[in-house]
Formats: sequence, C-alpha cells, structure tokens
Amino acid sequence: MTSAAPGNIVPPFISGERAATVTPESTAARAAQRAAVHEVYARAAEEPDTSLCCVDGGAWTLPDLVVPPRMLEMNYGCGSTVHPTDLTGSRPILYVGVGGGLEALQFAYFRRQPGGVIAVDPVAEMRAAAAANLAEAERLNPWFRRDFVRLVDGRAEQLPVDDASVEVVAQNCLFNVFVEEDLARALREVARVLRPGGRFSTSDPITPRPLPQALKDDPTLRARCVSGCVTYDEYLAAHHAAGLQQLVVRARRPYRLLTPADFACLDGELMLESLELLAIKGLRVDAEPDIYAGRCATFVGSGIWYRDDKFPFPAGTPMQVSDRVAAELARRPDFRVTPPTFHARGPGCC
Repeated sequence: MTSAAPGNIVPPFISGERAATVTPESTAARAAQRAAVHEVYARAAEEPDTSLCCVDGGAWTLPDLVVPPRMLEMNYGCGSTVHPTDLTGSRPILYVGVGGGLEALQFAYFRRQPGGVIAVDPVAEMRAAAAANLAEAERLNPWFRRDFVRLVDGRAEQLPVDDASVEVVAQNCLFNVFVEEDLARALREVARVLRPGGRFSTSDPITPRPLPQALKDDPTLRARCVSGCVTYDEYLAAHHAAGLQQLVVRARRPYRLLTPADFACLDGELMLESLELLAIKGLRVDAEPDIYAGRCATFVGSGIWYRDDKFPFPAGTPMQVSDRVAAELARRPDFRVTPPTFHARGPGCC
C-alpha cells in the first residue's frame, strides 16, 4: 500500500463494498479463524502460555498496586493501552479481550467505581481465569473492589454496550487476529460505542511488508498473533475508515522476528513491529484524517507565525504537527520539519 504524501492515507484497504461481500470461502475462513482463536485462548486461560505474545513489561508500577503473579503470567499483549492522560470524564472504560485481567485491573486503579471498567471476552475459560485473578487482586489490594470490573460475554464485532456510552475503549493484541471483514466490523463497533471525542487505545503487531498468503491463511498462526498483521498504512487506514479521525502513534518498536527457517514461505527475515495507537472519534465522519507520528515543525523567521490565523509557531520552537501539516510546512523556506519519531504524546497544534 502506498501513499501520495505523508499523512495522506490512501483509500481504506477495507472498503465498505468489500466488507459487505460475503462468499462461502470468506465465511469458512472466518469460522475457522474464530474456532482457532477460541481454542488457543481457552488453552492459554487454563495454562499460561508465555510464547503467545512477545512483550517486555506491560504492567505499570503504581503506588499500592499489587498484581497477582498469575495475572502477570497471562499478560497476552504486545504493548500497553493504559495511559492515565486518556482517562478523563466519568463514563465507563470498555476493555475488549480481557485476557488475564491485567489491563482491566490497571484501568480500575484509575477509575475506582462500580462498573467503571467493562471487560468483554467471548471465551468462557478466559473470563473464568480473569475472574479468579481479579478475586486474588481484591485480596492483595485494599483499594480494589471486585465490582470495579464487570466481566461480560461478548464479541468485538458486536459489543454488548449502547451507542456513545463509553469514554475509552482499549484492546491489546486482539484485533490483529481478525480476518479483514471482522477487523472492519470490530473497528466500526469501537466508533459506535464511543462518545464523540472518545478515545480508542490500541496495541497490535504490524508488518513492514505484506505477509505471504500461506501465513495469512493459517488460522492458528493468526490466533497466536503472528500472521494477521497488516502494514502501518493499512492499520491506520482501517481506523479512519471506521470513523476515527485523529490518529496518534504512541510507540512503534520491534515485536517478533520471523525467519525462513521457521516459516518456509518467507523469502527473507521479517521483523514484525508493535504499534501503540490512540485513535480519537471525531464529530464528522467525513473529516480528513490527522496522523500524529512525532513530526515537529519549527519556524525559522522572527516573532510568531500563525497558521490559519489561530495556530501560533514561535520562532525557534519545535511544534508537534500532523503528517498532513508537516507536508504542507515542509514546502515553505521558513520552516524546518523533522521526520517522524513514532512516539507522539498526543494531538499537536494542527
């Protein structure tokens, strides 16, 4: 997938027309994939699987937070989706794919109210394991009450909550297991349940180049967070297509190395990456996407220059800007624009 200029996402790789087309082959593939996901995660709920995801850390070290050891062993994620700056307002936080309950517990640390965190998971074994881990967390943490987290049976493609009812949705290393049609549905569900201005904190592996079809067609490898990865451009385009306009790249780092010795269909080594993204629901579904990937623009004139008469650029001060604005200002002789760091703190000035 290519783009004409930085920040200009090409037409979504999952179009409405394509997502609406259901063939016997796609139906069978989705059924096989769902069965593989259920089997992999049911086993991982009963016996922690340290090879399921590759991540260093993931658990916040916070005052008076004690994480049960088994909950740490069941940390099936590829980054972190718990960011205190997201947690404004008082509406519930929706966590999709509860795993061992680690991130639900961390969200509850900041919310601390009955039903403040809704954790949705379709695998009964995983919900039972999370419930046991949260009961242990209640024993270890005087501040934590079990009713802070509500465990709910449900699928990402059909979230069991009302429209515009939650402040934050989060998921960690789940959406990459979906086939394209289900990914599009899951992201549309995220946009549906978020209030306008609500935030989607997400972490998934991505690939620097398209994966071989033989890998993509393996439902078990997809369920194990190996072969469902899409490219950076495709991942962002899918979020924008669902109605999420501001996309903030929080982190992009190595995730897992695939080699021809392990996967014969590869023609060379392939380093998958972990991408942490904040996606914000806008007021207009047709708004142009703004991607913040850590680019900065610095005015090299004198005084203060104003973009659109409202965004100030003090001389000599780097200002974080979207990829789209970076491309615009890079054409000016009185600006210096830095490349993306893929580590943005939040939406910039413009």
